[in-house]
Amino acid sequence: MRYNLLCIFVTELCRQIMSKTDMKVTKKTFVYKTINNISIEADLFELTDNRELKPGIIWLHGGGLIFGSRTDLPEEQLNFYLANGYNVLSIDYRLAPETKLPETVNDIKDAFEWVHSNGSTLGIDSAKIFVIGHSGGAYLALISGCFEKNPPKAIVSFYGCGEIYSGWYNKSGSLYAGDILTAEEEAKKLISDSALTSASFEDRFDLFILCEEKGFWPLLVTGHNPVNEKQWYEPYCPIHNINATYPPVLLIHGDKDTYVPVEQSILLDKELESNNIRHKFIRVKNYGHAFDLLEGGLSNPDISKVFLEVIDFLNGIS
Repeated sequence: MRYNLLCIFVTELCRQIMSKTDMKVTKKTFVYKTINNISIEADLFELTDNRELKPGIIWLHGGGLIFGSRTDLPEEQLNFYLANGYNVLSIDYRLAPETKLPETVNDIKDAFEWVHSNGSTLGIDSAKIFVIGHSGGAYLALISGCFEKNPPKAIVSFYGCGEIYSGWYNKSGSLYAGDILTAEEEAKKLISDSALTSASFEDRFDLFILCEEKGFWPLLVTGHNPVNEKQWYEPYCPIHNINATYPPVLLIHGDKDTYVPVEQSILLDKELESNNIRHKFIRVKNYGHAFDLLEGGLSNPDISKVFLEVIDFLNGIS
């Protein structure tokens, strides 16, 4: 009974937050980086009547670094962040395998630099820049905590991973084992001759499934063999680079995740604890990967409760 009442309260609270009749949103698109004649864009969202600097959220889409776009940000999540007093910047970054991981990470670094340099134009308080990432975007968000210059004020990781070379991903079939057989040559035809900054799941589906079937995602996104080149991977495994300067972290992970196993967040939780980093781990019971997208969104009280925890965590960072 108590749980049911709590669910009703949480859902109604989220509904009230997002149903402000006077909430009008302005969207502006910027090019935050140009490289090799490729323009990499970011969408800024803010309340139309905003007249003051606000804390900012840099939002990083998922897609295994292979697909995805800044336009993937769900509208209800965007409105929830805006209604709670944050400006939101959803960014593209160059995708694999056309662009390898070090350059993708450089895009994230450059995005942070750009936001810090242009905070007043963006209506963002440069001292309060947070990052929220989902799946592959959460992995990049966790890497951003290792940046020497202008790291985020805090990180929110939705079902992210702390390392990318051990058995959880370089073994075949973590998600679709036995379900789909993909012709390797056909899948590889989906690889472009030039860099991509966005791609739909449908356009890259066969390539994504091939990575699952063959277990060579790390090789595809890095160009390095995870079996005999582990040392190369170390700088790109945030769990091995956490130190006393690492920013606060909120880890969110469904315990039924068959894509990025919840053990990845469990290990991150332990490493953050051992380094005395302010953090919290929300283990969402009986939910899988991308639960916030696939299980009813914020109308689901379990999910709306998680998002209230996100705001509570960010608001608590001074």
